[in-house]
Amino acid sequence: MKKLILLVLILAAGYQTFAYNQRADSATRQVTTLPTNIDTLKRMIGIEMNDTLRSALLTQLANQYLKWDNLDSRTKRNFQAQALYYTYEALHLYSRLNDSVGLRTSFDDLTKVYRSQHDLVQAKWFAVQSNSLSRALKDTPNIMASLLVLANIKMDIKDYSLAMHDLDEALKISKVSHAQKDEIKVQDNYVLLYNRMKNYDKADAAAKRRDFINDSLLKSEQQLVAKAQDSLQVKKKVRLSSKKSIKTNSLKRIASL
Repeated sequence: MKKLILLVLILAAGYQTFAYNQRADSATRQVTTLPTNIDTLKRMIGIEMNDTLRSALLTQLANQYLKWDNLDSRTKRNFQAQALYYTYEALHLYSRLNDSVGLRTSFDDLTKVYRSQHDLVQAKWFAVQSNSLSRALKDTPNIMASLLVLANIKMDIKDYSLAMHDLDEALKISKVSHAQKDEIKVQDNYVLLYNRMKNYDKADAAAKRRDFINDSLLKSEQQLVAKAQDSLQVKKKVRLSSKKSIKTNSLKRIASL
């Protein structure tokens, strides 16, 4: 009898472990596929006990509430409130997990909400935190992105000198990195800044620089496409020539027989 009871307990424990693993695997797959249904995400968050998966689900849910474009003002305010709530929930978990990338994502989301609400003090604070984390991680693309966000917030505050400082740093990074697409974004922001400062000559100069880089990139892409097409044509001719040679040799062998 004791052996039977022990066997039952072992089987029960094994089933519980299997069930937990199945649920964890299912949650992992669902996070990977990024569900977009709000109700589904809320149900998954309600049953998920793993902090790593739970934080990812909370961030994904917050992202759904960040999609307030084309909504009426009342619904937009509700979405903003929900985005803040779920982002802060995710932020606490990322902090507990020491997940720097997750923290930065939360800072970026909070920046977006607060800027949309015209709470520029809060927006600037979270943008600075995102920039600091990006620097600590030596993540150049996100350093660039956060500098542009900071520049725009400072333009909203009408702190044009500090906005210029951020754009100058972003421009330097884009040139050192030879990232022309990033420089286009920087020049776009210079146009915006100079127009707000009513310095229209410099705004025009920045616009011309932006357009010049755009044209250069377009020509480079066209040249690459042309080269790829030429390469395909050459390969096609070689294959056809090879087939003709094989066919000719085959006919010669048949004739010799």
